[in-house]
Amino acid sequence: QVRLVESGGGSVQSGGSLRLSCTASGVTGTSDCMAWFRQVPGKAREGVASIDFDGSTTYEDPVKGRFTISQDTAENTVYLQMNSLKPEDTAMYYCAAHSGWGCDLDSDDYKYWGQGTQVTVSS
Repeated sequence: QVRLVESGGGSVQSGGSLRLSCTASGVTGTSDCMAWFRQVPGKAREGVASIDFDGSTTYEDPVKGRFTISQDTAENTVYLQMNSLKPEDTAMYYCAAHSGWGCDLDSDDYKYWGQGTQVTVSS
């Protein structure tokens, strides 16, 4: 049974920083892709960043240069360091994982999802 647990969300002023964590249990760790998505009520879920088992990363344009995804494979934990936060980054952030081929940000590829952690950025 794969379980993903997010933490680290909260409220911050524009320009501030937050670090999200996602700890996974039950994943193999050898061929897993892990990613962060976000969703605002009434809008579709959108990709933020992904990291493959070999450390290669992908970012969506709105967060490039501001967010950094990283992983600690020994701890089965993925992090999302978010700097220079903007009000438009306000959303519920979800951790996701899959063991299939590739590691892009198509949410349909991801089989496992966490419960989400709220990030609120005030102007």
